[in-house]
Amino acid sequence: MAFQWNRIHKHEEAIENEIFERVKEAIGSHYELENIENLTQEQVDEIIEWQEQELPNDSVMQIGFDDVINYWENNQTVIAQPINDNDEFNHNDNGC
Repeated sequence: MAFQWNRIHKHEEAIENEIFERVKEAIGSHYELENIENLTQEQVDEIIEWQEQELPNDSVMQIGFDDVINYWENNQTVIAQPINDNDEFNHNDNGC
């Protein structure tokens, strides 16, 4: 019988989650933040610059940095955004 590894995607997902958590912890520790959502654009730019210049392209940690940056980008609050063609706005909780 040939070798099989059923549900290998579950193992890959667990490893990717571990890498994400380690990168998130390292970044949070460096910038003294509890939540990476609180990173500034300047800090994210520093992280991306470091990733591009210092981290080898074939490093398994690239996954974690990409995921953390994507997570940060996806969690940025849009202050006001038109919700229809009449320029009516959907306002966030900042009182806008």
